[in-house]
Amino acid sequence: MFLDLQHISARYPKASAPAVNDVSLQLAAGQLGVLIGPSGSGKTTLLRAIAGLEQPQSGRILLDGTLLDGPNVRIAAEQRRIGMVFQDFALFPHLNIAANIGFGLRDMPRQQVRQRVDEMLALVGLDGAHEKYPHQLSGGQQQRVAVARALAPQPRLLLLDEPFSSLDVELRERLAHDVREILKQAHITALMVTHDQLEAFAIGDVVGVMQAGHLEQWAAPYQLYHRPTSRFVADFIGHGVFVPGALVQTDAGMMVATALGNLHDVNGVLAHAGASPDSAPRGFDVLLRSDDIVHDDDSHFKARVVRKTFRGADFLYTLKLLDGQELLALVPSHHDHAIDEWIGIRLDVSHVVTFPTV
Repeated sequence: MFLDLQHISARYPKASAPAVNDVSLQLAAGQLGVLIGPSGSGKTTLLRAIAGLEQPQSGRILLDGTLLDGPNVRIAAEQRRIGMVFQDFALFPHLNIAANIGFGLRDMPRQQVRQRVDEMLALVGLDGAHEKYPHQLSGGQQQRVAVARALAPQPRLLLLDEPFSSLDVELRERLAHDVREILKQAHITALMVTHDQLEAFAIGDVVGVMQAGHLEQWAAPYQLYHRPTSRFVADFIGHGVFVPGALVQTDAGMMVATALGNLHDVNGVLAHAGASPDSAPRGFDVLLRSDDIVHDDDSHFKARVVRKTFRGADFLYTLKLLDGQELLALVPSHHDHAIDEWIGIRLDVSHVVTFPTV
């Protein structure tokens, strides 16, 4: 693997617990990885350890087979050939765009610097912006310049620390897709930190969820959403709730019983629980995503609308069953139901994810 973190732990002085605790992950060459998680979960500390700005207390960091950190080994940050993009852009306001991008190329001949700056501006879609100054560019354009400057010295790895957090929501989403295309075109291996799941899914080939210094899961976005391996990941990613479930024997075979009917993916339940039909626990919680609940006027299962959030193309409804159980449902926005209205719903679950009852 191109980037290989092995059991990394890092602790700040006087801290009661490690900021990063026994984290291992891998990135292949050209892959884009993203770390998400709540504030204080250790995302940025891990990024800084990779960059050489923080020293791990234990573990090994390897980049393209070279040991950067490990027992009796520590390569200085400036010798790692790792680029960084920060959330505040960190552009020099007194330098024009060409000088900003070429700032880290001062040891190269002038003609090569000009050529590299031209290449970087073309890569990020800002041809002809050489003589402009940062204040003359939009926030999104400034962030493109920050990416171009980080890529200009041809780093082996690019690290991005919440690079879009100061931009408005619409621009963040568009720029996230643009940056992914830029990095893929440049064949760059990158690791980004964000708190925004949409950004993470838009950019990442692989995404890690961190909590209290631990890496809960490191997987493709689809796997994180549909096959979370911990209750925290299931709760943190997407919109969903947990409802009681149980294995029951029916005429059609073994099924998973819930308040909204029986589900058929028993093998998925057993695999998740690491059990067999004979040994599996009879009670557990079933994860139901908002897209698992379908609005269906013909269904005999009814739920009352208790909250609604308009999201443009759809509503996110919070629904309550007769027994008090709350559910979330994404419903096309032309189905505009009133608060306290009862609507028909049914389950449409392709595979079942369960966790022990707490």
